[in-house]
Amino acid sequence: MFAQLREDIRSVFDRDPAARSAWEVLTCYPGLHALWGHRLAHRLWTWRLRWLARFVAHIGRWLTGIEIHPGARIGRRFFIDHGFGVVIGETAQIGDDVTLYQGVTLGGTSWSPGKRHPTLEDGVVVGAGAKVLGPFTVGRDARIGSNAVVTRAVQPGETVVGVPARSTQRNGRAPSEKSAAMAKRMGFDAYGVARDMPDPVANTINAMLEHIHAQDERIAEMCEAIRHLSRREPVPGEELPDAELPPLRCGALESTAEPAEEQAGENPGKGPDPGPAAGKR
Repeated sequence: MFAQLREDIRSVFDRDPAARSAWEVLTCYPGLHALWGHRLAHRLWTWRLRWLARFVAHIGRWLTGIEIHPGARIGRRFFIDHGFGVVIGETAQIGDDVTLYQGVTLGGTSWSPGKRHPTLEDGVVVGAGAKVLGPFTVGRDARIGSNAVVTRAVQPGETVVGVPARSTQRNGRAPSEKSAAMAKRMGFDAYGVARDMPDPVANTINAMLEHIHAQDERIAEMCEAIRHLSRREPVPGEELPDAELPPLRCGALESTAEPAEEQAGENPGKGPDPGPAAGKR
């Protein structure tokens, strides 16, 4: 028992740099308190003391804000960081060294009996607010981004983000030098991110730029073939316009009084024209 307690505390130090002392972890981490309460509730559940198990889980939910069904099976070194709003369903299975953040739901999508909740293999990390819904498996060392909604199996080592969740590895290919130069001329800097960063928007734009670059090359080849067949020189206006954008100017914000100042500079020492009635009383 005490060896498992030390292991739980050590797992917190391994994954939370804010932890300062064992006493702080022991007394101020609701994720650990919820885990210890679940172990008692799960033991009662396996002894078929179902009401008592649910009551222990209810007390743990009231104290920590974390709801874990007594029927869920949880492995070693499980860590819930912050923890408030975490919900783990009855048939969920969690492996070793799994990390959940606040607001995570391991839920089901069916009322039918049997397996309804997901299985998380060893080393999985689920970001804050993510929803993992259904009786599928999230593979070993997979990563689920914050606020993602996952409704299908996730492969081992895969990172998924978005609603619905999509893999970040699909479009995360390295750009060619010509495509990177074209993106720089257009003022798009998404090539500055790493190819495995969980940014599906940047990865999609990168793929679009690759596609545009391939189209430009194909069009240039077709034009060259047409010139060769027709045996004529290129006529003015055949070249495509450059994609480079002009620099942004702030001329619209300049003062409208500039022409008056220039006029005053041309006639120094002269005031405004007094008009024909000047000098009359």
